[in-house]
Amino acid sequence: MLYGTEVHKALEDYVRDGTELPKFYQKYRPMVDSLASIPGVKYLEHKMALNLALKPCDFDSEDYWVRGIVDFMVVGGDGTAFIVDYKTGSAKYPDPKQLKLMALMTFAHFPEVELIKAGLLFVAHDVFMPEEYRREDIKFLWDVFKWDLERLNMAADTDSWPANPTPLCRWCPVVTCEFHKE
Repeated sequence: MLYGTEVHKALEDYVRDGTELPKFYQKYRPMVDSLASIPGVKYLEHKMALNLALKPCDFDSEDYWVRGIVDFMVVGGDGTAFIVDYKTGSAKYPDPKQLKLMALMTFAHFPEVELIKAGLLFVAHDVFMPEEYRREDIKFLWDVFKWDLERLNMAADTDSWPANPTPLCRWCPVVTCEFHKE
């Protein structure tokens, strides 16, 4: 069983510092080497945040509205950025929403970026699921989150937070939830 934070840290240290990958993670070297060879400025576990006006703000700012941490990003000098989100679980039900959100934050934080080539990298399964985003599609990308944002706003307005069962319930820290599984 891979532990996400352990894998992320090992891959980050390998790319940033050249720290040797632990024996068990050596098999990921070809994937990570191909990412590390992309020319440009590399950002590892890079924190980004936006305020309610969708403007960049500090990750720890009191007025942040949304924030996230991109696992691996390269910003090239040609207006292209590359974003990779490492996944340690199954590739059976990939959800690229996280990539879309990281792309939106990247467009806000890096105004020179016009194109983002992104992907979910399922390291344990050697599977890469690519996505591509263009600056001109920002409105469409935000629309992907419209329903979720409306649901969150309604929950906040009514202070009603109904339990929502998902495949991730067994990792949820809310052990009092009816859907929590050991």
